[in-house]
Amino acid sequence: MSGKLPHKLVVSISSRALFNLDDSHHIYEEKGVDAYANYQIEHENEILEPGPAFPLAKKLLALNEDHEQPLVEIILLSRNSADTGLRIFNAIQHYDLKMTRAVFTSGRSPFDYVQAFNTHLFLSADPVDVRQALDANLAAAAILPSVTKKDDHPELRIAFDGDAVIFSDESERIYQEQNLEAFNANEIKKAKKPMSEGPFKNFLETLSAIHHLYPAETSPIRTALVTARSAPSHERVIRTLRAWGIRIDEALFLGGLDKGEFLRAFGADIFFDDQQAHCDSAREHVATGHVPSGIVNRS
Repeated sequence: MSGKLPHKLVVSISSRALFNLDDSHHIYEEKGVDAYANYQIEHENEILEPGPAFPLAKKLLALNEDHEQPLVEIILLSRNSADTGLRIFNAIQHYDLKMTRAVFTSGRSPFDYVQAFNTHLFLSADPVDVRQALDANLAAAAILPSVTKKDDHPELRIAFDGDAVIFSDESERIYQEQNLEAFNANEIKKAKKPMSEGPFKNFLETLSAIHHLYPAETSPIRTALVTARSAPSHERVIRTLRAWGIRIDEALFLGGLDKGEFLRAFGADIFFDDQQAHCDSAREHVATGHVPSGIVNRS
């Protein structure tokens, strides 16, 4: 390994994304905050089951092994109070997650702290908090209830959609407002002009900097672009990533096919997409984060 990382990768994760809090959340919705608090205190010695973002968090933290200075930090952000949050800390200790910083807001949105921690990626089960982060030009995704399977590979594998996630939605707008023919014509015309950045560009850029610390054949990180694009719109994607200096290990140009089976084949620890239909396909196979950005999410 060689090179230096200019910035530590900071990922902020909500407690409901990190652990399975479905039972207690139902109590909160049906019976209110006092019943919820009592339930959490009564069960604080019962270890929470992992949530959909847990495998991602575990593998991100594993990147710090054998490094004097950590490459990654994960921050816990929770709407719990410190009192009810004791159960969450107990779970963090039980699973030996090397997390030392946390914020408990007693029901209020933790969004302001996302920015205070200089977060590169924010994962939450609350779509309102996610939209706030995206509006502030931060990478953010709403973690969906997803199928997560037992790991069969040690690598951290992250998959991304392109338009409105890594890239802006400038091309997607043409497709939505006109048609596929107009979209392809635009991409051919601008094939050598890099696209504008999307909400996940800075996160991917920092992840790529860690990626570049390792030789390609031994890297603990593997990334994939999984897009509905096909030829001839592929060239602009490749040239944009090249211009940004971002390394992507695999690129799947699926031409509108369902993404779920391909993400299962890739073995993604998480997949990010702006379109709900693609997320619904993906979540049947892998942990999935919906990125409610771009034209398809404007109401």
